[in-house]
Amino acid sequence: MTKRTAAKYKIDRRMGENIWGRAKSPLNRREYGPGQHGQRRKGKLSDFGTQLRAKQKLKGYYGDLTEKQFRRIYAEAERVRGDTGENLIGLLERRLDAVVYRAKFVPTIFAARQFVNHGHVEVNGKRVNIASYRVKEGDVISVRERSRQLAIVLESVGLAERDVPDYLEVDHNKMTATFVRTPALGDVPYAVQMEPNLVVEFYAKN
Repeated sequence: MTKRTAAKYKIDRRMGENIWGRAKSPLNRREYGPGQHGQRRKGKLSDFGTQLRAKQKLKGYYGDLTEKQFRRIYAEAERVRGDTGENLIGLLERRLDAVVYRAKFVPTIFAARQFVNHGHVEVNGKRVNIASYRVKEGDVISVRERSRQLAIVLESVGLAERDVPDYLEVDHNKMTATFVRTPALGDVPYAVQMEPNLVVEFYAKN
């Protein structure tokens, strides 16, 4: 099992929140952090700790991105005109793996990355196997025809624990999703509160 695949079982407990809202989250069984001293880690966080936690939570949510990947996305959000925190969320939601996850073609963001990497996804009719590929408004994302009967796809479409957000138009009969618009923070159906403003503060000071 790779480090990243294993990460989804630990991130919820490390953050102390069920960040994807999954029924199988270990936090539903025990609400303390992992490891020998997990039950004792409830101290008050400093401002730095709060900002770091916000960054780790957002990084973890999108498949436990590396610091290098996340820092690069943040730097781009900073360059674009407008609110940096909102820009950051918009860029993260435009990742192809995030769109595949939001469209409910797969059950988790980790599965979405693997699904894209294995060549099961097309953008505007052309196969794309780069999870970080950035979609544009109007792009049509589809599951390749030969992949539409995979068990993981059929099971995910029927999951009731999350809905498709309104910035995507999804047809599960045709297994297609159109990226209608770049969402703002308030449009994104996070299961817990995300605080990109704290991420901005973190990078501003560090």
